[in-house]
Amino acid sequence: MTDARSDIRSDGRSDGRADGAARARLEQLWARGRDFLGTRTAIMGGAMSWVSERHLVSAISNAGGFGVVACGSMPPEMLAEEIAGTKALTAKPFGVNLINMHPQLDQLIDVCREQGVSHVVIAGGFPSGATIKRIKDGGAKVMAFAPTLVSGRRMVKLGADALVIEGTEAGGHIGPVSTTVLAQEILPDLRDVPVFVAGGIGRGEAIVAYLELGAAGVQIGTRFVCATESIAHPRFKQTFIRASARDAQASVQIDPRFPVIPVRALANAGSKRFMELQREVIGRVDRGETSRDEGLLEIEHFWAGALRRAVIDGDIETGSLMAGQSVGLVTREQPVAEIIEDLVAQAESSLARRFGGPAAIGQPVDPGPVELGPAVLGAA
Repeated sequence: MTDARSDIRSDGRSDGRADGAARARLEQLWARGRDFLGTRTAIMGGAMSWVSERHLVSAISNAGGFGVVACGSMPPEMLAEEIAGTKALTAKPFGVNLINMHPQLDQLIDVCREQGVSHVVIAGGFPSGATIKRIKDGGAKVMAFAPTLVSGRRMVKLGADALVIEGTEAGGHIGPVSTTVLAQEILPDLRDVPVFVAGGIGRGEAIVAYLELGAAGVQIGTRFVCATESIAHPRFKQTFIRASARDAQASVQIDPRFPVIPVRALANAGSKRFMELQREVIGRVDRGETSRDEGLLEIEHFWAGALRRAVIDGDIETGSLMAGQSVGLVTREQPVAEIIEDLVAQAESSLARRFGGPAAIGQPVDPGPVELGPAVLGAA
């Protein structure tokens, strides 16, 4: 009797007849996402401020994924330069992430229109119908975040062309619900538009699981931070490589009178000091030494510039080390193309076990015909 695992090589790739069936099944599963993005895979790069700039974004797109420029707090002129710089490095599709609360949002949308950006991802709150219309009138597809099924349906009704659902395992600003629960709540019931899943995804097997639940594709951020093409400081990258999943912790709110927007980051001296600051500010307010509004402002400003200090300057002690819980799966610096290749190989290997396992123990199985749509036959 042959071991059912004999079709799987040590590098995670499968051999034999199961290979073709697994590859075809994967292409079938993410065909909708590939068609929407115009890419070879349905893997989006998460928009990470200071990290998701032209070099990483173009590398993701060139490797068959979909890079997304993180606009963050950029003024319109800077965004225009970043888009132009990205276009100089890739002829493949990529998108731009805009923050809904940006004071110059309309001007940023105009920049995307002038630069011919194909996809705009709106984050940082729910975009209005007018905002969505302005983007679409400029010729771009709109992607919006949906933390609940109700909000997802609302975004679709307002005209969003696709949705991203992101769980609390993600890095940066997070919601309260896990990716797995969000996926179970939203994917089976929201089929009107492509839905991409994000938060805690670091292996191809997880990608397959969400695709089979109904996702059109996935968004991955943390795995790309330590890409060779990432401009993140070497100390920032090494912190990620050394970290485990439990090191990526959500910021804690001490007093409901002083709300703190949860942010997931690697614990360091800065995060400890943030806790101390909250206690100090609350004490001063309670003693009447300062007003609540002044205290709130002091707390909010604590992290100002901290992400840039960490990513660009390498300040890993007091800077903000935003990271998702999948950071434990980041074990070395790799080229983007290799990361995507690994993810696809893991996904195909997961599917190949289903086709190759029974045959390996003397029970031939015909996986049946697999319909290959345009997205499979014509790679971007």
